[in-house]
Amino acid sequence: MASKPSSRAESNQAAAAVPSLYGRALPSPPAVEFASAEGRRLFAEALQGGTMQGFFSLVSVFQTQSEPAFCGLATLAVVLNALRIDPGRRWKGPWRWFDESMLDCCERLDTVRAEGITFGKVACLAHCSGADVRTFRAAQATLADLRRHLLRCASSQDCHLVASYHRKLLGQTGTGHFSPIGGYHAGQDMALILDVARFKYPPHWIPLPLLWEAMNTIDEATGLLRGFMLISRNTEAPLLIRAVNCRDESWQSMAKYCIEVVPNLLRDNSVDNVLTILSRLVNHLPPNAGNFIKWVIEVRRQEEGGSSPSKEANEMPFLKEKILQQIRDTKLFQLVHKLQCSKQPCFSCSSLTDEDSISQIAASVCCEATALLSGNLSSRDGLFFSETCSGCTQVNDEGLKNGITGKVVSEGNGHVDKLSPISSTETCFCNSTLSNETVNYPSNTDILTVLLLSLHPSTWLCIEDEKLKAEFQSLVSTDDLPDPLKLEILHLRRQLRYLKACREKEAYEDTWPQPWEQC
Repeated sequence: MASKPSSRAESNQAAAAVPSLYGRALPSPPAVEFASAEGRRLFAEALQGGTMQGFFSLVSVFQTQSEPAFCGLATLAVVLNALRIDPGRRWKGPWRWFDESMLDCCERLDTVRAEGITFGKVACLAHCSGADVRTFRAAQATLADLRRHLLRCASSQDCHLVASYHRKLLGQTGTGHFSPIGGYHAGQDMALILDVARFKYPPHWIPLPLLWEAMNTIDEATGLLRGFMLISRNTEAPLLIRAVNCRDESWQSMAKYCIEVVPNLLRDNSVDNVLTILSRLVNHLPPNAGNFIKWVIEVRRQEEGGSSPSKEANEMPFLKEKILQQIRDTKLFQLVHKLQCSKQPCFSCSSLTDEDSISQIAASVCCEATALLSGNLSSRDGLFFSETCSGCTQVNDEGLKNGITGKVVSEGNGHVDKLSPISSTETCFCNSTLSNETVNYPSNTDILTVLLLSLHPSTWLCIEDEKLKAEFQSLVSTDDLPDPLKLEILHLRRQLRYLKACREKEAYEDTWPQPWEQC
């Protein structure tokens, strides 16, 4: 195997040594060039049949990959823009727009430039960018499944199918490749590949059974089969709980905790009751565990160019209070709370007089929530909190409450935000029944409770005592949770799957073929 160039200069020199090319002849058959007479006929018939609905949104934002190995990034940028998903951060000038250069949370761009990107990392990137993703490797699907999903996506503008395939099976040069599918001709059973490597091959129709064969190949980088994924716009209401993205430092320690530490703790034969299990889980948490789960803390963000808070910002305080109360109503919260209070006083019992520390907390919280409200789930880079001040603030009809106000600045543009006002009557959780208090902000106990509920059910299979296992599984079950809280927990659980996949250098499957943690 030839050694890889050690620098960009060497890479450019190596490229210069290869004769230059202006496109390649499309192998036909099996392909039918889109612009040919036959290709136009297939397009017209498919359009009349209603299976070209997604074509126009894709072609309106279509782009050529900017690097030879950026097919996955270019494909994803096209699909995200076609779905009108707001990246929540600037591309150039004042414009928010997905570009390959912005898709770097699951894999560094230099790595993709040198090695390409795997099927799983593309799925992870789509998820981190705010899309809903379903992945289908060839081992978990059939040609009939591909045809059914393609027919559905091609008949809608709300879903796009991305193919991961080996070019050789299509008679083309190259190896693994990604491209979006722009349409489907049901009569001829052919798919329209909108090849993002437009410098090489033009868009072309390909027999679907042959495309399936090209998907049913092994990616040598991972040893896993290729396949296809369905990417759509996430239409759920804004969620209050989310995990950090896979580039965050806290994920590394939390991934080890969830995948290695927890199963080892559960295997211990000396574990004989639920409180012992919880005590060990709490005691072995990484120091930065609190940073792993992010909460949206009642931030009022003004609409761009407007003077009133957005609808999302207005609704979020009520949703937050509702979710937090539902967490605190669980038996699991009560037990974790009891354990924590038996070891140390709670936050409200301790004295905190350093106003600068409070302002720092406010800054962190408001920047995080501003990033989320703007749709940027992958990063809050470029945000900083300024002009902080503490004092009394009018809160609807509740009168004056203590709080911290300030301005979150995003790359030069200010957005006025406000941290949720703290209740005028401070409550000591350790001496409280937690039944009648006002819920204002999440405590460490809330975060621990959410984390335990979000771990996959197979985690607890490591408990050897059957009676104890059944008791603990009942404690962490989501079956009887209120629907709003259940939605939050299941959403976070899906995020954990993506993050685990990124840690393991390969990705997420839509199903759970194996337990997340191995006992």
